[in-house]
Amino acid sequence: MGRTVASSTRGARLLLASVGLALVVLAGIGGPYILPYSPVDVRLDQRLRPPGTRLPDRRVAWLGTDQLGRDLWAQAVHGARVSLLVAASTVVIAGGIGIPLGLLAGYYGGATGSVIMRFSDFQLAIPPFLLAVLIAAVLGQSVVNVIAILSVIRWAAFARLAHGETLSLKNNDYVEAARALGATHAGVMRRHLFPNMLTPVIIVAALLVATQMLAEAALSFIGLGIPPSTPSLGVTVSQGRNYLDSAWWISTMPGLVLTLIVVAVAWFGDALRDYFDPRLRY
Repeated sequence: MGRTVASSTRGARLLLASVGLALVVLAGIGGPYILPYSPVDVRLDQRLRPPGTRLPDRRVAWLGTDQLGRDLWAQAVHGARVSLLVAASTVVIAGGIGIPLGLLAGYYGGATGSVIMRFSDFQLAIPPFLLAVLIAAVLGQSVVNVIAILSVIRWAAFARLAHGETLSLKNNDYVEAARALGATHAGVMRRHLFPNMLTPVIIVAALLVATQMLAEAALSFIGLGIPPSTPSLGVTVSQGRNYLDSAWWISTMPGLVLTLIVVAVAWFGDALRDYFDPRLRY
């Protein structure tokens, strides 16, 4: 009875987290098409309006306007879209690089595995944000550069995960049976090892999406991420620093939006981990 209740609770938590994340994703993807306001239109006669102000064109600035009269709600929606795009692309690229390398290192071992793992250890020894800042200072500001930078600093996490999972799986009976039946090394890795490590990979990927959103916002905040011409939550928060005493909403509102998105993504990752954790099934 207790196990059934616990399982139902985890399922309900995962469902709620999935709904919350789906709403965030739909808002980020569909918001710019539904919202009739441009995030980049400058209206100096409407600058520094507080949240909830009704503007002369009869629309309501729900989150207020910034120092150039731009609608903060429109900027937040477009900024959320950029943040989700950067975070999701980063996780896919970093996983696409790190998982095959970790799989190869764990399966073959020897000099190949040692070289790959020592290289990942070297990268993990460098503080990720410091490495991101150093690379961003060289490459410059752009969405593509931010994705490339964050992918470079995160592939090692996926490589470490895949390496550990491969070491724990490669000597199992079903893997030995596949080899005895003539399966090639590539076939063993593709059909027997990779599918069995998907659950921890998906969980880590979901949690890393939230981390990468914060990293993108941090780079944009210090002027090394998304260009100021592109709506971004980090850029908007940064631009509002000089107005905290007179127009606190310029930095606060996008910051709250970023916080809600990160919490929703992290909650989904945490619920996914609890749901698939074998220690909680019995």
